[in-house]
Amino acid sequence: MLVKDIMTKNVITVKKDASIREIAQTIVDHDISGLPVVDEEGKVCGIVSEGDLVRKEFAPELPDELCILGAVIYYSGLREYQDAFRKIAAISAEQLMTKKVVAVHEDDDVSKVAKIMYDKHVKRVPVLDGEKHLLGIVSRRDIVKMMLS
Repeated sequence: MLVKDIMTKNVITVKKDASIREIAQTIVDHDISGLPVVDEEGKVCGIVSEGDLVRKEFAPELPDELCILGAVIYYSGLREYQDAFRKIAAISAEQLMTKKVVAVHEDDDVSKVAKIMYDKHVKRVPVLDGEKHLLGIVSRRDIVKMMLS
């Protein structure tokens, strides 16, 4: 089966300048766990999720460090710390969103999407055309519903 056969076509999105409150309200109102962030041209530039919103509520863990002759060397977790700190300070979708969007095409096989979701630990994958315009989205629930047909 192909992605276009199971994807949700009417995708709820937010603009890059959407406030944190607006994002939270959209997620609650539509009973979804995340949504794409689009720019002025309607191109996908990120994804924001409930997890991103929850992440704002607690302090990031300090990265692992090693002190040698008074110098602090971070050897693990620095990138994660910086990302978590950025999300805590975020006031808009653009600042909160995950920028590295894993996406698929409508003619991809559903098994490819399922593997991406499993390997990357993501719950939704946008379906884009060659210009990064949003055609739809596939969630884990869409794959589960496919199993019933």
